[in-house]
Amino acid sequence: MSSQAIPSPFLIVGLGNPGRKYQNTRHNAGFLLLNALAKEMGITFSRLQSKALVTHGLLEGQKVILAKPQTYMNLSGEAVGALMKFYKLPPEALLVVYDDVDLPFGALRMRPKGGAGGHKGMASIIQHLGTQNFPRLRIGIDRPPGRTDAAAYVLQDFSADELEALSETLGRGIQAIHLFVTQGLDAAMNYVNPQENNW
Repeated sequence: MSSQAIPSPFLIVGLGNPGRKYQNTRHNAGFLLLNALAKEMGITFSRLQSKALVTHGLLEGQKVILAKPQTYMNLSGEAVGALMKFYKLPPEALLVVYDDVDLPFGALRMRPKGGAGGHKGMASIIQHLGTQNFPRLRIGIDRPPGRTDAAAYVLQDFSADELEALSETLGRGIQAIHLFVTQGLDAAMNYVNPQENNW
């Protein structure tokens, strides 16, 4: 898919839970990546729109809207659905960034569509959009150790070492988003996904 075939603007959504107590939790990996992207772009999240913190900017000449739903994770679709309607965007202009316990820590995977995979934020978005055919970028946070409950695990803070290691992952995620908006989904997938398992 060439960049000419992709509509502008793009809506890049990072998933997480609002509030200081959640800011460095594993479930907020999507927020962390969008914060890093906004910082690189020199823009800040200063406006509340459709139950999301929103900011606008240009990424390599392409208009992008960055959004962090403020509804809490399980209701993320309320914000995403409202923003998609407001900006009249097709599903291929959306990219959702979120954490995934089924991927090793620091791994990234990009896909053009798919189910929620047990992620309640994604389930809410699929429900509100009425389709699962939209691009997504998953950030691996690894499985909980031992018998730790997954719901409790994702709300634990990253350790200081993990946050340091995560900065490299976020950098690769940002590069994938650059490719997504300038060259299309295939180019971004080729960059971010393991070549032997490009799904």
